[in-house]
Amino acid sequence: MKYNDLITDFTYLIPSEQDHEFGSVVTSVGLQSIKANTPYPVQGHPSGYHFNVAQGRVLREYQFLYISSGQGYFSSPRVRRQKIGKGNLILLVPGEWHTYYPDPATGWNEYYIGFKGKNIDNLFDKGILPKESTVIEVGFNDDLVKHYQQAIQLARADKRATQQYLSGIVMYLIGMVCYISKNNPAEVGQIVQKIIQAKVIMQENIFKDINPESIARELNLSYSWFRKEFKNYTGHSPGKYFQELKLSKAKELLLTTSLSIKEISFQLGYGSTGYFSVLFKKCTGHTPLEHRFGRSDEA
Repeated sequence: MKYNDLITDFTYLIPSEQDHEFGSVVTSVGLQSIKANTPYPVQGHPSGYHFNVAQGRVLREYQFLYISSGQGYFSSPRVRRQKIGKGNLILLVPGEWHTYYPDPATGWNEYYIGFKGKNIDNLFDKGILPKESTVIEVGFNDDLVKHYQQAIQLARADKRATQQYLSGIVMYLIGMVCYISKNNPAEVGQIVQKIIQAKVIMQENIFKDINPESIARELNLSYSWFRKEFKNYTGHSPGKYFQELKLSKAKELLLTTSLSIKEISFQLGYGSTGYFSVLFKKCTGHTPLEHRFGRSDEA
């Protein structure tokens, strides 16, 4: 089983004048899943974003770039080829040269979101975050991954008021980064880091059929120890926790997409539509169609 075997998915947005009046806008959001020994960066980025690793680039926006797996390197005028890897977040600032790339031997999973605006400039001018590009150790953070994934989905749908929703996610991320940067994640015990790493694996592989035993092996842990500590930390066994993640995603897809029950069941890796429907009703008290239409009948 290969974990974090994600697809590359990115969106570039063009905010309106009204969006800019909100004080902050999001211009780019995406995920790049770079396999070992494959070209980097991937093709398809517009001018101003695509760059040559050797030459680097200069952005016209701020970016938060989070590495959830793999490792690589980052360079800027103040950072001389620093090794980075899973758990690192790179803050990129406008007007400053930089370059970064995954180690060909490992590849990496890279989440990013670009943003700008007068409210953002004000936060940086007041020293809330540093004015230069830098690497911040945030550790494994499933909540961070969840918000990146939510931003990617919102940007892809691009409905009315999407910019305002995305701006709220950016402010949440800024607050999270401020908190983490002032509270050393190294102080978090190794046990907790392992549990959070397992949660990130589950979050990133929600559309796959994986089992807790294989996650324990991926983390070089005995399953009995992993199951005990995971339940102590989360209140759920690993299997139950992953099931709840899948059901939560199913609820979201039922309410926000026109996908059929069969398609949702297939996407989430369930063996059959019948099994999915029975499990959904057992855990939620109503059928998938009842959840979708908010009624107690399926007529």
